[in-house]
Amino acid sequence: MDFSLFIPETYLLLLALFFFCLTLWKVSADRIQGVALFLTAVGVVISLAAVHVSGETFYRAYRVDLFSQLFKVLICLGFFLVVLLSRKLKGIEEPLQPEFFMFFSLSALGLTILVSSVELLTIFVAMELSSYPLYILIPMRSRSGGQPMEAGIKYIIFGAAATGIMIFGMSYVFGLTQSTYLADILPKMSVLLKEPVSAVGLLLILSGFFFKLAVVPLHFWTPDVYEGTANETVSFIATLPKLAAVALMLRIVSLAGAGSVNLVQALVLLAAISMTFGNLAALVQTDLKRLLAYSSIAHAGYILLGVLSLNAAGFSAAVYHITAYLLMNLACFLVICTVSREGENVSIADLAGLYRRSPLLAFTLAVGAFALAGIPPTAGFTGKLFLFTAALNQGHLALVVIAAVNTAISIYYYLNIVRSAYGHDPDGLPEVTLSFSNRVLNFGLILVILLLGILPTWFIDLAKTACKTILS
Repeated sequence: MDFSLFIPETYLLLLALFFFCLTLWKVSADRIQGVALFLTAVGVVISLAAVHVSGETFYRAYRVDLFSQLFKVLICLGFFLVVLLSRKLKGIEEPLQPEFFMFFSLSALGLTILVSSVELLTIFVAMELSSYPLYILIPMRSRSGGQPMEAGIKYIIFGAAATGIMIFGMSYVFGLTQSTYLADILPKMSVLLKEPVSAVGLLLILSGFFFKLAVVPLHFWTPDVYEGTANETVSFIATLPKLAAVALMLRIVSLAGAGSVNLVQALVLLAAISMTFGNLAALVQTDLKRLLAYSSIAHAGYILLGVLSLNAAGFSAAVYHITAYLLMNLACFLVICTVSREGENVSIADLAGLYRRSPLLAFTLAVGAFALAGIPPTAGFTGKLFLFTAALNQGHLALVVIAAVNTAISIYYYLNIVRSAYGHDPDGLPEVTLSFSNRVLNFGLILVILLLGILPTWFIDLAKTACKTILS
């Protein structure tokens, strides 16, 4: 066995064990957070160093290629950014902070295993490994009351339901192809997909990833879980699992090839409903996390535009947009975590006069909101442009029109956030002080969101090369 294939996974496992050991001693919160920040930064370097590694192991159930390595780098980078964002951890009690970072590490480990899984049972096990730590993290919020517990119960119930549906779909596909290996399923699917039952099987498998991505109708958990969970925990849930979900969706959908009319029609319907429902529901939200929850449902619909294109251009557009979504969503959660004084939720009214209280934070919020709305020259605009172009080239004109109308609708509630920060007076709201690490993260996110939008060619070419490895 070539152990070089597991370099990022091994490191994350050791990281989880390290934080487990810290639970046995009394260590100050500042020291724990500093160590976590350093070790996750090392994880990013290790994942980058392992990009060139490729191969198969575990009897062909685990494949390491450029596609999976790209997503592992993004997962490790996202993990580092979430830890940096959590530098002043307010929503978790101090004695529980080692466990907090331990469960983060275990979930990230599950996600890195998931993106390399090419066998149905391995996918299921990796999916559960990435989910179980989150079941524990969600109720861990320090505030009193039943809201965190309610959020945890809802996430568990909907997660269990989505997993059950996914396993049911796996049994369908296994019954039709007599194999659980994606490499063996691929040549048989081109013939079997002429029958609707095959498309149903693939859709049921995709339900597990629709849950992570918050695609309608597996979206019901999203607003309540976002609202009831600690701000720092939501910043993880709202970004990293979606990366792995997109990776596996692309792997599964690549089995269909260009001839699956039934599957494409179903994805078109889900994309249209998700975009429309997410944007319309977000219009009336006053809690910032609930607004971002409904926004995530809409963005899941946008990402499906690339998935249903069933070619390298569409797949690479989906990879680009989910990467941009990681950055612009974290920019908004950085504002939430910083403005929140005691780990409480932040409403749009709490952002009033933010440009006076903290000009840098207000600008970060504006860049993040403009990017989510798809306003140039941000990465959000470029991502939507790639997605719309890929869908249009496949003849989905009506769907692109629906997406464009939804983008116009979304501008209202995103600009409402910016208007509160720049157009209203503080009215006695306290000043917001930024630490050095917080300032660095603000500048970094602003710079990357703008540069990725202005100079997207290098990343989209890399994503296209990676996607060709799963389409070949």
